[in-house]
Order: sequence, then structure tokens, then C-alpha cells
Amino acid sequence: MTNIMHKPIISVICLSLSFMAAMPATMAQSKDQPAKQAFGTIRDASLTQQPQSVGFYSKGCLDGAVALPIDGPNWQVMRLSRNRNWGHPRLINLLGDLSSKAAKTGWNGLMVGDISQPRGGPMLTGHASHQVGLDADIWLTPMPNKRLSYREREDLSAISMLKKNSLYVDQKKWTPSHTALIKHAATYPDVERIFVHPGIKKQLCETVTGNRDWLGKVRPYWGHHYHFHIRLTCQPGSPNCKPQDKVAKGDGCDKSLDWWFTDEPWKPAKPGKPAPKPKPVMVSDLPKYCSTVLTAPAAD
Repeated sequence: MTNIMHKPIISVICLSLSFMAAMPATMAQSKDQPAKQAFGTIRDASLTQQPQSVGFYSKGCLDGAVALPIDGPNWQVMRLSRNRNWGHPRLINLLGDLSSKAAKTGWNGLMVGDISQPRGGPMLTGHASHQVGLDADIWLTPMPNKRLSYREREDLSAISMLKKNSLYVDQKKWTPSHTALIKHAATYPDVERIFVHPGIKKQLCETVTGNRDWLGKVRPYWGHHYHFHIRLTCQPGSPNCKPQDKVAKGDGCDKSLDWWFTDEPWKPAKPGKPAPKPKPVMVSDLPKYCSTVLTAPAAD
């Protein structure tokens, strides 16, 4: 009698397990989970008729991304294992155009770092931003006169523009081509900000002559002495993209820059109790549409 009673239960369990095994990946991904795991493991962009950035630069995703080819006439993509050479089509086109302009002013070619993941979103390692396909890192090291191997692209290090143990640019490393490259990037109307180390901003403030309007877009920030960071505005066709506040008027060569050369920005954290470990950002914490992006079929 006991065996007879258990047979229906066992059958139901087997059927449930079979259904789970056959369940599409998109259904499995629909459950809430840490966003960096969800987005950081997807290898392909989403299929869509309208590419769009969703949410804020540090809390969002990207629908309908396109990949920057790993090799171009005037660029090479670095750190290929990360699969972060994806972006909004407008950004990808801009990088190609920038590489051509830079080549005409003495820059040997762009070495392109991280842009975004195939569907944007938080990353397993590294950046807090770069989530909506509108950010790109460009090395301040010019491209070599050869095509780098996969291994070289993983291992080669960018060169800091600063003097050792200093906040100031090493004049032996900085060239007029560095200034021209950043100026070219800043003069695109779609470029809203360019992040550089405060020492690089100071170098530009002290050396740029003529029209300095573009300098206002160049913003000092921690890090960014090996590369500069391009950020585009929210693009047409992205109704769910959350814009950043506009930059202040002026060239930015004022007291706000002076602050970076005081002790305050560089003070170490005060000793004491360790800060509580932050809770992971879940898919449900992102804009609602990002769940649709996450489960969308892959583009060809």
C-alpha cells in the first residue's frame, strides 16, 4: 500500500524536474538575482528594433548594443577577455570618427579600454558606471605600429602621465598630441563630459590657448591618469535614459580645480570599525525595463 501511494508523488517530482531542465534560459533568468552576475555573464547583445540606454550611467542597462570591432584602421580594443567593447551605436560611431581625426593630428591610433557589456548593467569587476553604453575609456598611450596579439592585449599596461608620487603631469610624457586628442573628443556635441586626473586638467588649463570653451567638459576625477573617460549625453530614442546634471559654465580652471591640490581629496579613511558590507545590487533594483533587456533573445 505504501509503494502505491508514493508512485503519484514520485511521478509529479519527475515531471517537475523535466520541466525545469527544459525551461528556456530566459525564463530561468527572470528570477531576481545579483545584477552583476546576471549581466556580467551574458555574451551577446539583445535583439531590438530601437537601441536605447536605460537608466543612469551607474544604474542601468543597454538594449540593442553594437560591438566596436576589435581592430580598426586607427584603433585596437584592449582586454578582450572582458567582452566590454559594446556600446550605443552613436558611441561606437563616434569612436571610429575620433580615431580618424586623432590620426590626422599625430596620434598613432586609439587603444580602447572598457565601453560596456553586451547588455550593459553592473560589471563583475571594475567600474560603477559604464552601464548604459555611453561611456568609453581611451588609453593615453598611443597605439603601437603593429597589431597586438590577444596575450599582449591582456598583459600590456597603459602608461601613467604623472610624475612618480606626484599629482602633476610628467612633461617628458605629455605631448601636444595628447592635448589634441582630448580636444577632439570634447568638441563633439554629444560628448557631455571627459574625466581626467586633476593633474591632466591642470596641464590643460595652463597650456591651452585660443578657444577654451571645450575645457569645461574636461572634469577632474580620481584615477584617470592612464586613460581618459568619454561620456555621451542620453541619446534620442532612449526615453528611459536618466541624464546627468549639466556641467557648470566656464573652463573649470578655477577654485574647484584648486581643491584637488589640497590634502582633503586624498585623505585616507579614518581607522575604526569596518564599514558594513554593502548589499548587492539586484536586477529588481535597476529600472524595470532592464529585466526585459536581460531576458530578450540575442541579436544575430
